[in-house]
Amino acid sequence: MFDSWKPILTALALPPVPLLLLILLGWGLSARRRLLGGMMVLLSCIAIWLACCTAVARVIERQVLRPPAPIAEETLAELKSGSGKQAKSHVAPSAAIVVLGGGRIPRAKELGTADLNSWSLQRLRYGIRLARETGLPIAFSGGIGWSQQSQAPADSQLSEAEIAARVAEDEFLKPLRWTETRSRDTRENAQRTVALLRADGVQQIVLVTHAWHMPRALRAFEQAAGGSLKITPAPLGFFVSEQAPELEWLPTLQGFTQVRLALRELLGSLVTR
Repeated sequence: MFDSWKPILTALALPPVPLLLLILLGWGLSARRRLLGGMMVLLSCIAIWLACCTAVARVIERQVLRPPAPIAEETLAELKSGSGKQAKSHVAPSAAIVVLGGGRIPRAKELGTADLNSWSLQRLRYGIRLARETGLPIAFSGGIGWSQQSQAPADSQLSEAEIAARVAEDEFLKPLRWTETRSRDTRENAQRTVALLRADGVQQIVLVTHAWHMPRALRAFEQAAGGSLKITPAPLGFFVSEQAPELEWLPTLQGFTQVRLALRELLGSLVTR
């Protein structure tokens, strides 16, 4: 029951909702306690400004979330060497690349059917790139998230993994080996994917997701594996400086999106510990 409310509770807990409520509270107090009310409004406005700055997002990601570094070339070389030996001996793969879904578009108007959103597509593209470099097979994990459970049309009920399988084969010419289609959040991604791959003899997972999502995802997979699988993080999409430093402290849509992503991950990490 609680899980189905997570999208609503998360939206209420993230900017700008709490800050707008503080502005209303400060405005209400200003009639009786002008100084206190004015300070609350001022601080809330400053907080809204900062919540829209890419510089703030990078600070939260780097100093609070602390994602692991990108996968090293030496690690890729080891994975490539191991997959080559297994291919020659016709042995089932002991390692696999696991791409985590980041969302779906229930019905893209230009396609007439469901599609991956930009985060899922970025992860799939990077996972396929790693697969081509290493020769490892790919798994994609993603069902229909809690926020989309009530959608009715048949094509809206395609899972992220089913959509990813179509995109991987049709657009990247790289079929997926495994699709996990029932998970609704990161915890279920880990539980269901680990069970699926463990049954196929996989002993190592190269985990692909965005840097801001990796700490929580990595912890979920390590808990689900219980030490039975080696989890190697392969994060992508770090928040990086794209403009002059002084411009990073000016409000932008990109800054607001990144700050919300970082704060959502921080909230998710605190709730799931």
